Amino acid sequence: MTRLTTLEALEAIYGQTNAASTVKELDCLNGPYRAYVEASPFCALATVGPEGLDCSPRGDAGGVVRIADDRTLMMPDRRGNNRCDSLRNIVRDPRVALMFMIPGSNTTLRVNGRAVIETDPALLDSFRMEGKPPRSVVVITIDTVFFQCARALMRGRVWDPATFVEPANLPSAGQMLAAASAGAVGGEAYDREWPERARASMW
Repeated sequence: MTRLTTLEALEAIYGQTNAASTVKELDCLNGPYRAYVEASPFCALATVGPEGLDCSPRGDAGGVVRIADDRTLMMPDRRGNNRCDSLRNIVRDPRVALMFMIPGSNTTLRVNGRAVIETDPALLDSFRMEGKPPRSVVVITIDTVFFQCARALMRGRVWDPATFVEPANLPSAGQMLAAASAGAVGGEAYDREWPERARASMW
């Protein structure tokens, strides 16, 4: 193997960044970027902490974040596995990165910034869903925002129904839990009870 260990070696292979790849990077939302964020029901949230990196899927009805202003995004922390990996990291290191996706669109939008965790009752109440407020809201200050070209999703044929995998052909959550815990948790009972548990705890 020939390993690249310097920026000079990397740049010798890839060359310089073209204008279209750099001019698109802004320090706040413009009109098109705002429209993209507003339409996105899903993003991946990357954080960093003393134990390392974390990347967490985030989704919500009516848009995964709320735009407070052109440099501020608000993301309710809906119910999940209660590991709080992202939140633990943000408390200790505010740096975050987000990748927004829209079903059917091969273009993604990236945001790099800094986040804090807010628990103001009025703010939490404004994010109620089915009568349930989140326990916290991640407030993100945008440092950079830009769109990513469509090639990756096109190559992966992410939205092409012909490439969709039948869930029954994949390991289930119960099977993965059972394998990871030597059968202590998970299994068929977990999978059988999961749909109702998810329905009752969605928000």
